[in-house]
Order: sequence, then C-alpha cells, then structure tokens
Amino acid sequence: MAPDDADRTHPSDGTDETLSRTPNSDSAPHSASVDTWSSKRDKDGPRRPPRGVNAPALGLRGTLLFLWRQLTSMQTALILLMLLAIAAVPGSLYPQRSVNPALTDQFLEENGRWGKLLDTLGFFEVFSSPWFSAIYLLLFISLIGCIIPRVGVHLRQVRAKPPRTPSRLTRFTGYTRVELPGADADALLETARRSLRRSRYRTDVREETGSRSVSAERGLLRESGNLLFHIALVGVLICVAGGQLTSYRGQITVIEGQGFTNSLTQYDSFESGAWFDTSELSPFQFTLDEFRAEYVLEGADESRVGQPLSFEADIDVTTPGEKQEQRTLQVNKPLHVDGTSMYLLGNGYAPDVTVTDPEGNVVAQGPVITVPMGDVGYTSQLVIKAPDARPDQLAVVGFFLPTGVIDEEGPHSIYPDLADPQLALTVHKGDLGLDSGIPQNAYEVDVSTLTPVTGDDGTPVLISLAPGQIFELPDGTTISFDGVKRYAAFDVAHDPFERWVLVSALTAVGGLILSLFVPRRRLWVRVGDRSGPDGTVVLEVAGLSRSDDPALPDDVRALATKLSEAQDGTGGPAGPSPADPVQIDDTTDDHHEGSAQ
Repeated sequence: MAPDDADRTHPSDGTDETLSRTPNSDSAPHSASVDTWSSKRDKDGPRRPPRGVNAPALGLRGTLLFLWRQLTSMQTALILLMLLAIAAVPGSLYPQRSVNPALTDQFLEENGRWGKLLDTLGFFEVFSSPWFSAIYLLLFISLIGCIIPRVGVHLRQVRAKPPRTPSRLTRFTGYTRVELPGADADALLETARRSLRRSRYRTDVREETGSRSVSAERGLLRESGNLLFHIALVGVLICVAGGQLTSYRGQITVIEGQGFTNSLTQYDSFESGAWFDTSELSPFQFTLDEFRAEYVLEGADESRVGQPLSFEADIDVTTPGEKQEQRTLQVNKPLHVDGTSMYLLGNGYAPDVTVTDPEGNVVAQGPVITVPMGDVGYTSQLVIKAPDARPDQLAVVGFFLPTGVIDEEGPHSIYPDLADPQLALTVHKGDLGLDSGIPQNAYEVDVSTLTPVTGDDGTPVLISLAPGQIFELPDGTTISFDGVKRYAAFDVAHDPFERWVLVSALTAVGGLILSLFVPRRRLWVRVGDRSGPDGTVVLEVAGLSRSDDPALPDDVRALATKLSEAQDGTGGPAGPSPADPVQIDDTTDDHHEGSAQ
C-alpha cells in the first residue's frame, strides 16, 4: 500500500475520504504562514477563503434565499412554536378587552401608568395584537416551508426501492454470520424474502459478485406520521384563524319566565369575527321555564355546606320550520341549535321590586338582576335606576340576601338557597347622568354624586324588606318586595371551524404517536455462493435503525436462527445440522452504527 493510501478509507465503506496536506517546515521557511487543510470540518473548523481572497457577496437573491432557508428550517419552526406559547401567556394573566371590557377598565384604573403601558403594548388584546399575529403568521409560513419539500422527499422514498446492501455488514447492528453446509442458497434467499414480507418489510433482491442479498426496509410510516403531525398542526392554525374571522360569541342573561330571540339587540355583549355578517345569525328563540340549583345542606361537613352540587336550566327552544322542543342545559352540557352552541355560564337571583316616587308614579317594577359578590352565601349587589322619578331621579342600591343575616359584619347571606330572603337597601336622589350620552354599566351607580334619603335624625334610611313587605320613606317614596325569581346567564357561540379544529388536533396526536412509536429500520440478508467440498453456504444478517430501537439486535438474531432452522425442510442436500448463529461484534470499527444508502 502506498504511504498516501494508509490514511484513506475505501469510499465503498460509506465513510468520507480524508485528505491532508501539511507544509514541509524544512523546505518552506515561511511555513508558519501556510494553513493546514482537511476535508473534515471537525478537524479544521469553519471553512474560510484563502488569504487575500474576499468572499463573494450574496446579493439580493442570495440573501433572500438564505433568509427563506432559515425561516423554513425545523429549528426555526420549533422556536416560533415556543414563542407563540409564551406570547399567549399574557392572555391568561391579564383581562382581555374582548372578553370582559368592564374588568379591563377596572384594571386600568387600579394600575395607573403600569396599566397604560400594558395597554399600549397590547396586553389586553393579546390575540389580535400585531406581535402575536406576526409570530402566528411566521409559524404558519415556516411550517408550510418545512412540510412541502419533505413531502416530496418522502414520496420519492416511498416509491424507491430499499437501499442497496452494504459491502461490509459487520459494521451494523446485530450482525450474525452462519455457515450452512449443504444448504440451498436460492431457497434460503426466497425464505428470507417471504419472511421479511410477512413482517411488513419492503424487499428487493439484488445480485452481487459472488453472492445474492435481500435488502428490506420498514418504518416509513414513522416519517408519514411526522409529516401528518406537521400538516395537522398547519390545519389547526388555519382552522383557528378561520374561526376567529367567521365566528361570533355573545352573552345573555335571561330571567325565569322570559325569553330570548337570537338577534343582535338581545345580547348583553356581542363579539364577531371580521368576516361574519350579523344578518346570518341563526333564527332561533327560547324561553327559560325554570332554573334549579342544589347545594350541600347543613349536617354535612361544615367546610362543604353551601357548595353547589348541580345547576340545571329548563328551556323551550323554537326554530323555524320545527316544533317546539324542551331541553335541559347543565354545566359542560351545552345545547346545539342550528350550528350554534349555547352554554350555561352563570346564575343568580332577580328579586321582584316595585318603586314609586313621591308623586305616586311607578318608576321601576319587575325582577331586577343582582350580581353575586362571590361569597358562599350568594350575597348579591342590587342596583335600581329610576330616571323618570319626580321631582328627582332615584337610585336604589343595596344587597339581596338569599338567607339574610344583618349583624355587626353588616348585611350578608349565610346560605345560597332561599331559606330567608331579604333586601337591605338605601335610596339616593340626584342626577344619574343617563342623559350625558356616555354609556354606563347597568349594574353600577356612582352614589358619590347623589344625595341619600335621610330620616328625621339626618342619617341615611336603611331599609330591610322580606317578600311581601312595603317600606315608605319620609319623602313619600315607596319600595315593595314582591317576590324572587332566578336568572341564568348563557354564552352563545358559533364557530364553523370548531369541529375541524378538533379533527386536526386529533390527527396531530395520531401523527405524533406514529412518529414516536413506529421504529424505522433496515435489514439485510446476504447468501454467499457455495464454497468448499461440502458446498457450505454463508448466511449473513444485519440491521440498521434510524431511531432508538433496542429490539433490533434480537430481531436480527432471531431472523438468522429462523432461516438456519428452515433449511431442514427445503429439500436441499442432507447435511449436518446448522451451527448456532455467531454474532461478530466489530468493536474496533468506529462506525458500528453507520448508515447505508
């Protein structure tokens, strides 16, 4: 062997050919300025042009191509996916204006300059902010750019034959060599092919110099699952974006005995996508017949008394061209009507109150929706505005108590059900500001600008009423507590892409499972020609896994054993029983797990 060939590995072994050029320090006095060069990057580090030669500029086209390749790399897609998850965190930490405008305004008032800064950055409208949309679009483009080339490569792999059998099988996983005296080489090869086919391998029989081999491959479904996962992920992004553009969502509050018609004016709050036409609202209506709630009664664990057990709303639904239908809504059991989903969102009490002004005019009458304060007993805030009262406008504020107690802690309820309902109220006079043209919250009133109605001692009159009672103030204003009804709050939503989001998500999970649990492997079986006086046939079996596959060595040895034992029934010439399979572990080979293309 020539001296220059000593450091070379034959190209057929699947390794890179290494070349080296080192200056002779004895014959080149300026050798210190001459660089050593090798084709291996790990030896010389990054490539650089020779001294005195400037690297050519990329140009506009080259720069754009470079940026496109960086954007469509899988590493960039993973980074963008992580950034999208991080960018969504503020949407769960801060109130969103599209979901709860009142809570957002309250946060801004309480946090001053910090709240204004967050509002400027879009933290209260996260999912429609420019920076969130930019990450979303870049991820969308990156995934598509990753998928399209890989789909083409995968399709070519599916149509292509399994890779050729390497010349040196000793370098691969589970290599087993068996000498079979008197065996039939053709029958052995055909048995190997049939056995691999039954194990769902793609096979190809190849003619070689002095031998024949079967090349087999299995596990392309792994890459199919990987591509399916990414395609489904793109589908999720498309469906979510489509849903945001074409969906609508609204909240309504309905008192027992009252109804709702699906029209824009009936909603307490309404939000729709940019491509949704409000004239396309589903034409249905319903009436809330009864709302039922069950709570943990006394006698149980004291820590659980008053906790809710169930909420149910009985409604009568009517759709055009169909008969009236009675349905019951429960928590997490929505009603689906004509492509629209209706969810039971909340509930509360609506005491029936009648208010007359000093002139005897009825200025407020009917059930009033109260807002629960959040305690176990359902203490609820009540606000009645009477802008038509004379001579001054009136505001009645206070609390509704399902099981009322008034003590040193003030008025509060100790149990959420109607065991002892009470009203605790005060009355205020003045300008309610309803004529200013500025929208106001119907469940709030600023009493600091109003004058409380006082008694003879000059203190505000405190009113306590039970059902059926009437109270008359010194100025002639009367308030009567006529009864109690319940109300239910519903969330009405329509998203034509909702089911496709589910289908895409399930498809993504299925693809991920395939990509994680389907091993991709290659097996090779080589049968050498008969040699020696007894016509010994050499059988070689080896495998290669493209992922973590601990079962591959055992499967290779099992295949070799199976092929060896199968020779007893091939009809070939009789001979001694085959020797036990012998595994050769080439520990001196640094490329024991090398690939073969």
